[in-house]
This record gives sequence, structure tokens and C-alpha cells, in this order.
Amino acid sequence: MVDYQGQVALVTGGASGIGAALAAGLAVRGATVIVADRNRDGADAVAAGLGGGSVATACDLTDPAVPAALVAEAYERFGRLDLICSNAGAGKAKRMLKEPFDDAALALFQVNLFAGVRLAQAYVPQLEARGQRGRLMLTGSENSLSVPDAVKGFAMGVYGATKHGLLVMAEWLREETRARPLDVHILLPGGVYTPLVAGGLPDFDSLPPEMNMISPERCAELALRGMDLGLFYIPTHAHIADDMRPRTEGVIDSLRALGLRS
Repeated sequence: MVDYQGQVALVTGGASGIGAALAAGLAVRGATVIVADRNRDGADAVAAGLGGGSVATACDLTDPAVPAALVAEAYERFGRLDLICSNAGAGKAKRMLKEPFDDAALALFQVNLFAGVRLAQAYVPQLEARGQRGRLMLTGSENSLSVPDAVKGFAMGVYGATKHGLLVMAEWLREETRARPLDVHILLPGGVYTPLVAGGLPDFDSLPPEMNMISPERCAELALRGMDLGLFYIPTHAHIADDMRPRTEGVIDSLRALGLRS
């Protein structure tokens, strides 16, 4: 287990769910955590529970200027920033044939996709100027990789597009930073019992086993273990590989039909 004693971590979307669990896990490992969230009261409560000098900050990641401001605030407060968990996310359910691609859809892309890359854009120059090395973990989704069997019919096309786009950008970011002082990871959670998905569901302990839902704490545990191991892809559920198979097999079948593969 990596010791974060003396290190500073920024966690966006840290007031609840996976973000709050990541903040708690990092604090247990010795990190001072900046809990960033648009819910200031929730962020304050999480930071107060962490102790160890952890602080809260309010932010709205639909504003393109906010990611750079968060990085600058971290350095102004602590003089260092060792890890960014770009975890803030939002959901939207609308069938593709009825999606207006309105301001709400754009806001989803700003938070789920662009904010993480903007954090990297602000973070790398700070690391290079100080001769330091940092880490960035982006929270993607099982929807980054496929149309998961468990959510088919839930009209999550725009949400899925933001998370798939984040995966592609993370892969390119990894390529572009191989010679730079930044290690990139992407967390790929399956079903996690967060406020984003808990509405209308029973309490976590009463969920049927076939839902295969994990707690935010379990998700954070896997995320931190994945970073300990230096993994780029950090999946949380075994079925994620199975859900990807129809796409892979579909491409192979098409190649055979076109005479490009035996």
C-alpha cells in the first residue's frame, strides 16, 4: 500500500459517492485532501471528517476556467499537488432520437469529459516548473467501454458518449505524457451505489445480488490498489470484459465478411 504521508490530493466531486470514499481512503493513507464539489456544505462535511489539514472548496466544473483555478488554489494553499482525482460527474437520461443536445448536454460534456483534460493541462506545467512528478486519475465508467447489459434501455447515450470520450482522451493523454512528469490512470467503475444511481433503489444492504452493485468504499479501495500497481485501466467488475465482447466480435465478423480476415 502506497503511503501518501505529506502528500496533497485534489478530489473533485468529493462531497459524496466515489469522491468522498476516495478522499477518505487517501486521508487514511496520510494525504491532505482538497475536497472540491459544487455542494459546498457536503464538501465541508467530508473535509471536516478527514482531519489532518484537509480542506474543502466549492467549484462548478461546467465553467471551463475552474479546473485551472483548482490547480492554482492547491499550489497557493500547500505549495504542492501530488495527485488529482478528477472524479466529478453528472448523469442524464434521454433517448438518442429525442436528445436536443441543449445546454444540459453541453454541461455533461464539460463536467464528465473536458474538466479532467483541463486539469491535466493546468497540472503538467506546474509539475515541470517545480521538477516534481504527479498523478492524475480520471473517473470513467463501464459505459466508457461498451453499452453494458445492466443499463440497456436506460437511455444513457449522451452520458455514455462523455465517458467513452474520456477514455479516448485519457489514452491520448497517456501517450502525450510518456516523457512528461505525469502518470495517468482511468478508473472504470461498474455499478456503484452512489447518489447518482441510488434514487429509487433499496438501501445498499437490501440490493439483490444479481445487481452486482458495489459500495463507493469498495470502488475507492480498488482505485487506490490500481494506482499502487501502476495500472492505467482500473476496472471494478469482472463483467466489464464480457460486456466489451460484442463490439470486438462484431468488428472481427465484419472483417471476415469483407475478406480482410480469415
